[in-house]
Amino acid sequence: IGIIPPGIDIAGANAKTGDKVILSGTIGDHGIAIMSQREGLKFSISIGSDCCPLSKLVSEMLDASPIIHCLRDPTRGGLATTLNEFARQSNVGIVIEEDKVPIKEGVRAACELLGFDPIYVANEGKLVAIVDPCEAEKVLVRMRQNKYGKDAAIIGEVVNDHPRRVIMKTKLGPSRIVDMLSGELLPRIC
Repeated sequence: IGIIPPGIDIAGANAKTGDKVILSGTIGDHGIAIMSQREGLKFSISIGSDCCPLSKLVSEMLDASPIIHCLRDPTRGGLATTLNEFARQSNVGIVIEEDKVPIKEGVRAACELLGFDPIYVANEGKLVAIVDPCEAEKVLVRMRQNKYGKDAAIIGEVVNDHPRRVIMKTKLGPSRIVDMLSGELLPRIC
């Protein structure tokens, strides 16, 4: 299946204060694509799944810097659930900025129409990395050179405040707690 090089530990319990949160691209594409097909919903903008292989992107990221502390794909429960898992497993707080989370306009519009928060919608071809702050820009540059990381962005950081919680700074100014997904937005498909 694959080989983890010696000295690399990307478990969810490794996040450290000051680390940067990097997302490999737009969120919610897969979940909204599946829902629209299942329910026969038509949108004026085409929405497709983000399914793609991530192994080469991960390899390139690790070549850029071995100081990637956590790495996971935000599938069921989306970005919000993955970040909460990191925060709980590492006993740290995480702060993300809403306006830095990449979301395609069609996905954003569909989520608004359906009453979904895109940070909870499933992804199949994205990853979330928690990276040493001194290495984050180098990793980001390398990610953007790969077609599956071209929309990568630093969306937040790991903090000492509010351990085991994720907070989102909203576009309007105030912050809000980002909880784990309770229940399911979409029925399980795989």
